[in-house]
Amino acid sequence: MMDRAISAEQPSASTPAGVATPLERTEPKPGARPVLICLSHLRWNFVHQRPQHLMTRFARDHDVWFVEEPTYEAESAVDGADAWLDVVEATPGVEVLVPRLRGGRDPDARIRALLDARLAARSVRDPVLWYYTPMALAFTDHLAASLVVYDCMDELSAFQAAPPELVRQERRLLERCDVVFTGGWSLYEAKKALHANVHAFPSSVDVEHFGQARTLRTEPADQRAIPQPRIGFFGVLDERFDAALIDALAASRPDWQIVLIGPTVKIDPATLPRRPNLHYLGAKPYAELPSYLAGWQVALVPFALNASTRFISPTKTPEYLAGGVPVVSTPIHDVVRLYGTSDVVRIAPDAAGFAEAIESFLAADRERLLGEMDALLAPMSWQRTFERMRARMRECARPHRDDAPAGAQPREPVASVRGARRKPAFDYLVVGAGFAGSVVAERLAEGAGRRVLVVDRRGHVGGNAYDGYDEAGILIHRYGPHIFHTNAPRIAEYLSRFTEWRPYEHRVLSRVGEKLLPMPINLTTLNELYGLSLDGRAAEAFLAARAERVDVVRSSEDVVVSTVGRELYETFFRGYTRKQWGVDPSRLDKSVTSRIPTRTNTDDRYFTDAFQMMPRHGYTRMFENMLDHPNIRVMLGTRYEDVRDEFDCGHVIYSGPIDEFFGFRYGPLPYRSLRFVHETLDCERLQPVAVVNYPSEDVAYTRITEYKHLTGQRHPRTSISYEYPTAEGDPFYPVPSAENEALYRRYRLLADATPGVDFVGRLGTYRYYNMDQVVGQALALYKRLQPVVAAA
Repeated sequence: MMDRAISAEQPSASTPAGVATPLERTEPKPGARPVLICLSHLRWNFVHQRPQHLMTRFARDHDVWFVEEPTYEAESAVDGADAWLDVVEATPGVEVLVPRLRGGRDPDARIRALLDARLAARSVRDPVLWYYTPMALAFTDHLAASLVVYDCMDELSAFQAAPPELVRQERRLLERCDVVFTGGWSLYEAKKALHANVHAFPSSVDVEHFGQARTLRTEPADQRAIPQPRIGFFGVLDERFDAALIDALAASRPDWQIVLIGPTVKIDPATLPRRPNLHYLGAKPYAELPSYLAGWQVALVPFALNASTRFISPTKTPEYLAGGVPVVSTPIHDVVRLYGTSDVVRIAPDAAGFAEAIESFLAADRERLLGEMDALLAPMSWQRTFERMRARMRECARPHRDDAPAGAQPREPVASVRGARRKPAFDYLVVGAGFAGSVVAERLAEGAGRRVLVVDRRGHVGGNAYDGYDEAGILIHRYGPHIFHTNAPRIAEYLSRFTEWRPYEHRVLSRVGEKLLPMPINLTTLNELYGLSLDGRAAEAFLAARAERVDVVRSSEDVVVSTVGRELYETFFRGYTRKQWGVDPSRLDKSVTSRIPTRTNTDDRYFTDAFQMMPRHGYTRMFENMLDHPNIRVMLGTRYEDVRDEFDCGHVIYSGPIDEFFGFRYGPLPYRSLRFVHETLDCERLQPVAVVNYPSEDVAYTRITEYKHLTGQRHPRTSISYEYPTAEGDPFYPVPSAENEALYRRYRLLADATPGVDFVGRLGTYRYYNMDQVVGQALALYKRLQPVVAAA
């Protein structure tokens, strides 16, 4: 204990010489390290979680003052004062400050005076202010700071008994702070439009600490006598805890023992279910949790779906996995998003689903699961989160003002100080966070050590490959199916740095009347369409007899009729192509249908590449891993025009539409767009393959995609999308034709004459590239830039 009782009272002129005031007799001499004041709604010794992990790391080079909410005392502990601080050294470098108040008179003013007195006594100027609760702004809004951070780990306004003024105070804090961190992706989505500098930092994990559970053999005494199998939970038992689910689960499987560890808060303990196989062991120290976890076969995240859990990102999920224990969770959005396709975390909506998932884990090979657990945990350390946060903070910190008086400062809007700072500098500005932009950004940051700003007008990374979980908890591709395939080992190897893969070979069927026929056309297609029994040689002769002679193949129609004839062209290609591209195939460049082969064997795979696979945890996760680098800053929901004058950037990599970059000087380049109608159905499967084409012009959409085929996700329901091509909307496909190519060449000449800008990707180079081709193009651009990078 460093300071026991610190009053807000200052020595008066009448204080006799040699008589110590409470402040004088308890304060050490001022230190040389900068001060970080953390203002928290959580008590340091309550539950060891995000604030403790981060503040202990900041304490390596800061004096951290962890200010808790006040307590109200019946009597004064300091010479009759009605306000004083209890200050305890919680861990080296971290002091916990607890305001103690006697009586209810203006608590904010009294806490303000206590902090001002401490700042003045220690000659502290411009501390870092780190807020977990906006309510603390009421007694700190007058302080000047070198940096103001809002670490929004929970949506506090949704919690039970939240103060009614919390929302208003959060708005004020968002106006004043320099940077916002969020405790998960759901919170990020909710806050990103409220501030210009918001970054998602989901729950991390102390892998070494919880990893002890994998080798511990000695169990705590209060768990040792509980029979197995044991199913466990540790965390706070509050309004987020789904007591009814746990009660139903315990009733359905009385042979399972359910161990519940944690304090009961904000709910009546008498309302918790009581059964012989329910074991409430109370709160345990953080250091002891691995020893309990070591004795569990399965761990639970049994949260109710309510306002309090809408934005949470439970830290316990990765903690369980670090201990080598598989997890069953209710469909909390961030759990589904991060782990929904995993084999080591199962999502279930009710007790029956929990029981089924637990049974599967009890029968599973635990050693086989450990590898996937470790792969999931690899990018999730608290140290890495801390370093990335600190990098963001350094970008916007204000210089220390040596001429400012210590302690309380005049009220000064943070915005006015922010406006006086010079523009942040980056080596490269990358426009677009799809394949092209993300690959170039990663290479420049990791491969060349350059500082890169990435902006994207959409609110997410991944471009058109973006995927996410719908309301049913099913992983879908928001912009239609994206299947990764390549023949280039170097591209597969590069992307494998950022994702695991699941094997997947794409198959497509085409609806012709009542028949579903393989596409591209193969031997099975011909035999089922015409009721024949051709072999390969006979199929070649069959197609040759129907093919029309075309002296010069120029159009998409020429490609098809010269290969398979007019009838098959009309059946499978003409209507689909007219819908997809908005023009007749006779006016469309031959490159479009040249992509689609015709086979005289039974190979019904859509692609024949050597590498065919899907990111195991989705494309979005892959992009997030790619862009997760201290040298990369990502700004979403941001246009190039919004930032080009706000930052000093040496070079621009532009993956947006090239005609838009030049203000449509020669007129817009034609693009095709898509409209998607997503539906969730109450059945496990709708169609036998992921994609069914509808070539008839009598049907407005071109295809139906069922995403569980692509992702391998297990779920009792299924989600599909209908795909409607359109001329309006976001540009998806450059329309390949002679006149469009001529127009693009005019823009290309402008690009070549524009120094400091490189164009890349489908839209930047007006080419209908596959994903692997875009990756290859981006890697080639990086290689071309390397001499420039080296010389910089």
